[in-house]
Parts: sequence; C-alpha cells; structure tokens
Amino acid sequence: QEHYGGLKGLTIAWIGDGNNVLQSFMTSAAKLGMHLRIATPRGFEPDLRITEVAEQNSREYGTRLLLTTDPLEAADSANVLVTDTWISMGQEEEKKERLKAFQGYQITMQTAKSAASNWTFLHCLPRKLEEVDDEVFYSPRSLVFQEAENRKWTI
Repeated sequence: QEHYGGLKGLTIAWIGDGNNVLQSFMTSAAKLGMHLRIATPRGFEPDLRITEVAEQNSREYGTRLLLTTDPLEAADSANVLVTDTWISMGQEEEKKERLKAFQGYQITMQTAKSAASNWTFLHCLPRKLEEVDDEVFYSPRSLVFQEAENRKWTI
C-alpha cells in the first residue's frame, strides 16, 4: 500500500509453500480488492478450508484467484511477487525432500519477465538463496527491508 498508493486492483503472485503466511494472504487479499495468483508444488498446497474461504471471498469481492503449480503462470501480470521460507520451524527433517519438490520455484529475473512492468518483490525474512536469487533480492524492485521495518512496529 505504501509503495503503490493503494491495494485495490493489485495482483499478488505467491510462489512457494502453502504455509501460514500464504494462508493469511488468502483470507485477506480479496477483502482488500487484490487478485491472488498462487503457485505451489503438488503436495504443498494451502489448507483446503482456507482455499474454500479464499474462493468465496474472491466471488464476494469480485477479485480473481488462481491456484497452479506453475510459477511463471502465477507471475504473469503480477504487481507483487512474494515468497517465504520453504522449510519452516519443525520441518528441518524434511529439508532434502522439500528442496527437491521446490526446484524451479526460485524467484529470479526470469520469473519476473512476465510480471507487470511495475512489479516489486516481498519476503518476510529470513530469506534463503534457493527461494529468491540475489539479483531480485537486492534489486531496486525489492521492498523486503521496508517490509521488515513495517513489521517491526507491529511486533
């Protein structure tokens, strides 16, 4: 909102795990007028109950919701590319399996080629290189440090 001047009409692309952060986006995006495009590997989709809520919200608020396994499809025309950790606390034993499942999901400039011309990048940190490459993470398009500063005031 701070960067774009408002949220209504923005398209958010989530590329990664169907975790709690994504599920928060799913329950709020439509209510804020945002379209949501989600790419997760098979077996790592968000909770079905949350998906049903997001679908209902999308119908009610007139926004679009896409769930896919293709990161490039999710990124298509997106204003904001977002990811989060692929290995959350308590999932350390699954690391090898998860890294294999998430191959091809790293956000790179190639991912961003199909995004909107004004695309930006968000990650709630800490970030791992397999999730987003340095070129995107440290680019002028990255808002991760502003995002972190804003989070500081809510903690």
